[in-house]
Amino acid sequence: MALYTAAASVLAGLERREGALKTLVYKSRFQNIKQLYALVSETLRYSPVLDSIMAGACLLKAEKKLSPHLAKVLVYDLLFGKGLKCGGRWKVLVQKHRARLQAELARLKVRKKVSCNEDLLAPTESGNKASQVPRYVRVNTLKTCMDDVVDYFKRQGYSYLGRASRMEELSSLSGKQFFLDPHLPELLVFPSQTDFHENRLYITGHIILQDKASCLPAFLLSPPLGSQVIDACAAPGNKTSHLAAILKNKGQIFAFDLDPKRLATMSTMLVRAGVTCCELASEDFLAVDPTDPKFSNVSYILLDPSCSGSGMVNRQAGESTPSMERLRALAAFQRKALGHALRFPALRRLVYSTCSVEKEENEAVVWDVLQEHGPVFRGLATFPGAECCLRACPTATLTNGFFVAVLERQLEHNGQGSCSAPPIKAEVDGGEGRGPCATRKKRRKKGPCVQ
Repeated sequence: MALYTAAASVLAGLERREGALKTLVYKSRFQNIKQLYALVSETLRYSPVLDSIMAGACLLKAEKKLSPHLAKVLVYDLLFGKGLKCGGRWKVLVQKHRARLQAELARLKVRKKVSCNEDLLAPTESGNKASQVPRYVRVNTLKTCMDDVVDYFKRQGYSYLGRASRMEELSSLSGKQFFLDPHLPELLVFPSQTDFHENRLYITGHIILQDKASCLPAFLLSPPLGSQVIDACAAPGNKTSHLAAILKNKGQIFAFDLDPKRLATMSTMLVRAGVTCCELASEDFLAVDPTDPKFSNVSYILLDPSCSGSGMVNRQAGESTPSMERLRALAAFQRKALGHALRFPALRRLVYSTCSVEKEENEAVVWDVLQEHGPVFRGLATFPGAECCLRACPTATLTNGFFVAVLERQLEHNGQGSCSAPPIKAEVDGGEGRGPCATRKKRRKKGPCVQ
């Protein structure tokens, strides 16, 4: 029952524009965040279809105590989900109308001249960006290895097709086929609708369900074994667990997040993933003192600050395009966080990332901060002479929209025994860098960059 009432509450919050989907899900206090998020997302995806079925069946007229939002999630799970497994008296109430609801679904299919549920969705829904993005599964090398996971899925009836050589191969996946990603060594790729939330490997933390773009920050930061690392805005923790896997738990991660509830959820996830090298702190990263001796050896920082989330392909109708006012507020925080991170004295490399496609949160933020801290740090392909900046998008990379910038401390001897850094030259790209499908320019000759 708690699942359906929590989902109904999130739907109501979206309708009242109280926040973004992910924000409302985390604020719900529901224990299984992923289960709740999946139910609300799918209910929203089928929302027009559900409205039509419920209206045809006169469900809300017959059951006046049933709220529209609660009715919608119950009917979704009854007709399109895994069936009503809980719900108490509301489950009994909706089950009374099961035959009528199923009949309305059948009539709707006849009217639409379709045979499967997915075809009921309008072209702008079923053919949306989310359907282009495969299901990415990161093998958690803290608890298992790639060969064992591949063998497990083979025994489950999946067909392993080896390492993909072209992006087109990933977009053509179907049924129980899967590839090894062409770029990231611990990433498997399945058809987009594949669901592993009930899979034993996911429940035990042997695999992590993580979009490819979200895997890039830790991969590009690539801290060596034994490194001390800060994950500045860490929750929900997938990137933190990825960092721990890269370190093989040999090193130290200081993970900060201001929200204690998100941090508690993250702690549970990290324990399940076998992470032992992470120290969690319910603390504002901006309040952390870079000169504290505790952080004197921190040489790698991953900064993935709060952002508009405009690159997420599963954004729902209740999540509008961010206003300029909100973008300015977010960018102000992002600049402050990035500038603060660059003040850690032993810092060698920093990765700044967002799941936003807005230039105001990405290139503009990095450029502004580099003007303050340069010429000590350099990076970014949006600035001529710099090396590593990446944008991802559903059509070009088959991922969520994402931005990643790698900044490194650059020191060179000037011939007099002192060190100096090459100046940052040129200007922010005001053209293709603005769009959600802008791509990385020049590739670095050394360092972990993804094409």
